[in-house]
Amino acid sequence: MKKLYVGTAGWSYKDWIGSFYPKSQSTDFNWLQYYSQFFNCVEVNSSYYTYIDPKTVNSWIKHTQDKSDFLFAIKLHQDFTHKKNFTNENTKAVKLVLDQLAREGKLAGLLIQFPYSFSLDKSNANHLKKLVDTFAEYEKFIEVRHQSWFIERFFDFVKSNKSSLCVIDQPVLGKAIEFRPNIIGENLYLRFHGRNEKAWSQSIKNFGKKQTYKQQSARYDYLYSPGELIEIDQKLKEVIDTVNKIIVIMNNHPHGNAVANALEMLHLLSDKMKVNVPENTLKAYPRLKKII
Repeated sequence: MKKLYVGTAGWSYKDWIGSFYPKSQSTDFNWLQYYSQFFNCVEVNSSYYTYIDPKTVNSWIKHTQDKSDFLFAIKLHQDFTHKKNFTNENTKAVKLVLDQLAREGKLAGLLIQFPYSFSLDKSNANHLKKLVDTFAEYEKFIEVRHQSWFIERFFDFVKSNKSSLCVIDQPVLGKAIEFRPNIIGENLYLRFHGRNEKAWSQSIKNFGKKQTYKQQSARYDYLYSPGELIEIDQKLKEVIDTVNKIIVIMNNHPHGNAVANALEMLHLLSDKMKVNVPENTLKAYPRLKKII
């Protein structure tokens, strides 16, 4: 079995209290430490919005120190991917975090995620190359969402630059990429955004408008059915032996859906090994009784 890492996109969600985190918590209760008892990987999304303080990273390391195989995937700040305007100081701040985690053996890699609007043209290709060169020394996972990138020349570029293609699952609208576990690179990084097509369409219409957190999260409000997860598992099993490492990240976070689906994917991908499920999650998602 290849090394399998399963987790969620982020771990600090208040609406997970009751469905994952206990309602009653002591003053020293730590969400990440609790999370690491059930998963061996997490994708850090806060690094997309802010430059993480080294003290915060030290806290992450401290609270997962009893889990030697626990990894953090760092999502690159939006200054680099969406705003396309970053400084040397910005670069140093990102590398400081990556190096801190790498020294402790806790770095899964750097997620470089672009929006749907980032289609293939000369300017965007040059910008992507600039970012890949900037972070040349790190393992990178490149997420593009527009079909125009799916050409051999791009795949060759990914493979030759210490990178892997990030495979995504989301509603296929316009020229968005459908779920295909393409193995481009030595590792496989998968992000599951949910299939809430109606909310996703509405999110596109509201692009650029000021939205509440609830409105922003609506497109991720989705619980994968057992049938959908089995179908995904079957597709992955066809290619799983061709990679060194598999990272599965559930981003359908509202209500704790990501937790439930991540536990189910862990069960399926580990050949139906019994999984440790928190009591709160079992109550919120009774169907998980089948995997314990």
